[in-house]
Amino acid sequence: MKKFGIIVAGGNGTRMGASIPKQYLEIGGEPILMHTMKAFFQYDPTINLILVIPVSDFPLWNSLCDKFDFKIPHQLVKGGQSRFQSVRNGLNSILSTAGLVAIHDGVRPFVNQSVISRSYEEAAKKGSAIAVINLKDSIRKISGDGKSNFQDRQDFRLVQTPQTFQLEKIKKAFEVPESKQFTDDATVYEQQGWQVNLIEGNPENIKITSPEDMDYAEFLVNRNNKA
Repeated sequence: MKKFGIIVAGGNGTRMGASIPKQYLEIGGEPILMHTMKAFFQYDPTINLILVIPVSDFPLWNSLCDKFDFKIPHQLVKGGQSRFQSVRNGLNSILSTAGLVAIHDGVRPFVNQSVISRSYEEAAKKGSAIAVINLKDSIRKISGDGKSNFQDRQDFRLVQTPQTFQLEKIKKAFEVPESKQFTDDATVYEQQGWQVNLIEGNPENIKITSPEDMDYAEFLVNRNNKA
C-alpha cells in the first residue's frame, strides 16, 4: 500500500524561550525537524512526506533547507490555527483515499525505525496503530475537591506518535467539526466508534518542548552518532 507521512510542526515554542520556534532549533548541528524527517526517509525513501508548518515559516524553512543542503523530497502544506486543523490540511493535500498515513510530531526526532515500520504494518491490518509506552512512575487522580486517589499505572499508557491509519478511514474521521476532546489523532479516529490499536513505542521518542529536553536530545544525538 502507498505510504504517506504527515509531519506536523506548528508550535511557536514559547516554553523553550528561544528566538525561533523549537522545531528549527539545532541538535547535532542540524534543525530538529530535519532529524525527524530523516527518520522516515531512512526507513523508506518512497514515503510521500508532507510537512505542515505555518505559512509564515515557509521562507525560514526554505532558507534552512538551502543552508543545510537538505534534499529529502517533501511537500509543504500550510498549517492551521490548531493541531487538528493542521492535520486536516495535511490530509486534504493527499488526493488519494487509498494507502496508509503516519501522522507524527515534528519535534519527536528519535522515533525508532522499528516503530515506524510496525505502525504501517499494524495499520494495514487493523486500521490504526498508535505508539504508546508504559508509565514508570506511580500516578494519582485528583478530584474536584482536591483529594487524590491511587491509580494502577498498569491500566494506563503514555501516548506518542506516529499515529498511523488507513487513509480512507482517517480522512473520513477528520470531516467532523473540531472538538476540545480531540487531544490527538487517535481521539478523532475513535470518535467514529472505531477501536484504536496500540503498538509499543520507544522511550527515547520524546517530544522536545523545553530547554531540559534539548540537553537530553543532544545526548541522544551524540550517543546515536557513536553507535
